[in-house]
Amino acid sequence: MSPRLSSLSRLTRLLVPGALFILAACAPLPKDAPSAAPPAAVEAGSGQVMVAAANPLAVEAGLEILRAGGSAVDAAVAVQAVLGLVEPQSSGLGGGAFLVHYDAETGAVSAYNGRETAPAAATPDMFLNAEGKPLPFVQVLLSGRSTGAPGAVAMLHMAQAEHGRLEWSQLFGAAERLAEDGFIVSPRLAEMIVSRAPQAKAPDAVAYFSKPDGTPHQAGDRLKNPAYAATVRRIAAEGPAALMQGEIAQAIVARVGEGDLPGALTLADLASYRPQKTEALCRPYRIYVVCTPPAPSGGPAVLEGLGLLEHTAIADHPNTAQGWYLFTQASRLMYADRDRYMGDPDHVDVPTEGLLDRSYLAARAALIGPRAGPPPAPGTPKGAGVRAPDTTREVSGTSHFVIVDAQGDAVSMTTTVESIFGSGRMVGGFFLNNQLTDFAFAPANNDGTPAANAIAGGKRPRSSMAPAIVLDGEGRMLAAVGSPGGTSILAYNLKALVGMLDWKLPVAEALALPNLIARGTSYAAEGDKFAPEVVEGLAERGVVFTTVGGEGSGLHAVMVTPNGLDGAADPRREGVARGF
Repeated sequence: MSPRLSSLSRLTRLLVPGALFILAACAPLPKDAPSAAPPAAVEAGSGQVMVAAANPLAVEAGLEILRAGGSAVDAAVAVQAVLGLVEPQSSGLGGGAFLVHYDAETGAVSAYNGRETAPAAATPDMFLNAEGKPLPFVQVLLSGRSTGAPGAVAMLHMAQAEHGRLEWSQLFGAAERLAEDGFIVSPRLAEMIVSRAPQAKAPDAVAYFSKPDGTPHQAGDRLKNPAYAATVRRIAAEGPAALMQGEIAQAIVARVGEGDLPGALTLADLASYRPQKTEALCRPYRIYVVCTPPAPSGGPAVLEGLGLLEHTAIADHPNTAQGWYLFTQASRLMYADRDRYMGDPDHVDVPTEGLLDRSYLAARAALIGPRAGPPPAPGTPKGAGVRAPDTTREVSGTSHFVIVDAQGDAVSMTTTVESIFGSGRMVGGFFLNNQLTDFAFAPANNDGTPAANAIAGGKRPRSSMAPAIVLDGEGRMLAAVGSPGGTSILAYNLKALVGMLDWKLPVAEALALPNLIARGTSYAAEGDKFAPEVVEGLAERGVVFTTVGGEGSGLHAVMVTPNGLDGAADPRREGVARGF
């Protein structure tokens, strides 16, 4: 038994005495194995294979790979390649991602970290002015200084080398065709093109999204991107080296070096980038085991939120005022700890074990009283150290998708260019990320106490992205879920998990539950989606809604049921879940 399986098996046996993993009987197909064509795709709710993603074109690209006998990771490569073209406001070849993979044959759950890294020359004061004050956020966002070494493609290449059943070069056909022949601009992309986002007004974005007469592309227009087609052809042939070395890498370095705040990214930074693979961070939740990536992802925070809720009776109050009240108070505690202690564990001590210790969680959950009080302070988990209050501004521009293949392997992946259209700068038909703005602009308190998420050379910025895979009591995959949403991702994922696992809702109903982000003094909520009695009951408990701000949810999830896979996409966006 592998160390990964052994550690997870011990965890499961603690949860369900005597439980053993049930291993899938079928071995992976060889990469050149032929496969019979399965039936045509049908909407979610039946079948054993499924893709749920933010755009139907990306979903179809994933299904095309699965029909050809590809694995979940093979399909993930195709889905990401298409999303970067048709949903460039959210993710792309120039961005980063976190991926959790479930191997049905071994029961192993692995995490892949494709988060961007800061240039080696990055310094703690690079976002400060001459007086030592933080520079205006938008000024940094639009500058070359905001871009880190991209990691999504390199991460997918690493995962595909281990779990792919097709050749890497076979996975980019849909993206190349759509870029060359053109794709239909969706309503959401059309909205972003004319949005108030400063990147939408950046020269590269305006040039790309303008028709010959100078007017912006609208929903229903056909948009071609031959430069993107050329880039994915090179990636198909050369792998991530096509981006991290050679002409495209030189173009990236040149583009981030332009302007008033030039970036420090070099060819050496790109060539030396390495994704990371670890065991997934898994913890029991009631009769389940929930697995996420470790820090610097938002996974540990989501697991802390679940650990807090396990000490409450939220399962007894489905979609009621009391249930949502418990949700808000656990969320506040989760955010207070996360905002103080989370960062890149390769550079700072992150007290993950202390935050997820059962006695610590019990003590924190005991702070939840019958009525909401002042904002909770961060706790002092074992290994916490002293950290400055966080000043990070994490804004919108992310996507999530889930895939289950014919062998039962699964992928849950959250991917981003950080903000809408990243930095607004383009190279090779794709947008560059502005991921370095996910660092705290103020690296320390006035007294010199350092922030966990301060910028440093080679460091990965803290992220809220928290793709999750849920195992049942016997170690088999039960569900995969995740969402975009900036810092709200933590609340969105927590809501979906509570809806599916505690309130026993079908996937579509769990994702459609109202959003409520409780953090500090704010209770940002979709107030009109809550029943009046829930709003009144929450107000009686001291929870009064404020206006929702920031990026809305874009949840995608799949759950295993006795009748097959139950998959769904968040009704707030354009995604679909389809299977065969």
